[in-house]
Amino acid sequence: MTTQLDARSTARHGVLMAMAAMFSVQIGLAVSVGLIDRIGAEGAAWLRLFWAGVLMLLIVRPRRSDFTRRSLLASVLLGVVTAGVTLLFMAALARLPLGVASALEFLGPLGVAVARGTDRRTRILWPLFAGAGVLLLTQPWNGTADPVGVLFALAAGCCWAAYILLTQKVGDEVAGIKGLAVSMPVAALVATAVAGPATLGRMDPQLWLIGIGMALLLPVVPFTLELLALRRLTTAAFGTLMCLEPAIALGVGLVLLGQVPGALAIVGVGFVVAAGIGAERSGARGVDPELVVVPAEAA
Repeated sequence: MTTQLDARSTARHGVLMAMAAMFSVQIGLAVSVGLIDRIGAEGAAWLRLFWAGVLMLLIVRPRRSDFTRRSLLASVLLGVVTAGVTLLFMAALARLPLGVASALEFLGPLGVAVARGTDRRTRILWPLFAGAGVLLLTQPWNGTADPVGVLFALAAGCCWAAYILLTQKVGDEVAGIKGLAVSMPVAALVATAVAGPATLGRMDPQLWLIGIGMALLLPVVPFTLELLALRRLTTAAFGTLMCLEPAIALGVGLVLLGQVPGALAIVGVGFVVAAGIGAERSGARGVDPELVVVPAEAA
């Protein structure tokens, strides 16, 4: 009985962490929109990643002995795709409403869930649901969606799919959040190579200070919460919760950015969310136990 209660408590904590991570991500993105006019989409992404890398190094201080060769490589690759998803999504956000961009980006994780699904019938059904949702969101028949923004959002989705797979691997093999203390600095280096030269000349003391707060809101806090949540939940449960993110993005975009979605866009997000939930329920992580025990140092 005690074991069951402990398992439920662990799962509940995982759910709360995942929900907090989603809200932190979307609020952070909404706030980042205000930086796009000052330092560009790539500059806003770089500023967050730069401070995230610095903060994670100072707080965690990883050592080479904390990693095997395989886990270190996975952490480095996680940093590369973290930079990719951040830079690409900010570029999409400069051209598309937050809810639309988030729903399109979500097709990446949805693709992973469908590919790993065990039910062959639903592996066809859910992509059709998602495809219908994308059509309703972008409405190509009236030409309102920026095609370049759509491509950026889809590319960010591919990086997000890789991010989820690598986060699972790093979370399984590296104690605590030490993997993030490698991946975040790597992401900062990649972003600096891409956007740093064009952004540094536009920085001022106020922007540097804003960057610290932005980095905490996104990505330091949500990425840490996601990694810890994945240790407390099965990937199916975690993925099902993540399906709520496009809907959260729609709400945050409405409240903070005044982006009022049309009726078709709302229905489109509903289709994408339904597809994600259905795909995740039919495809779980084969090596996961029902609940994963968290190392003491990560608690």
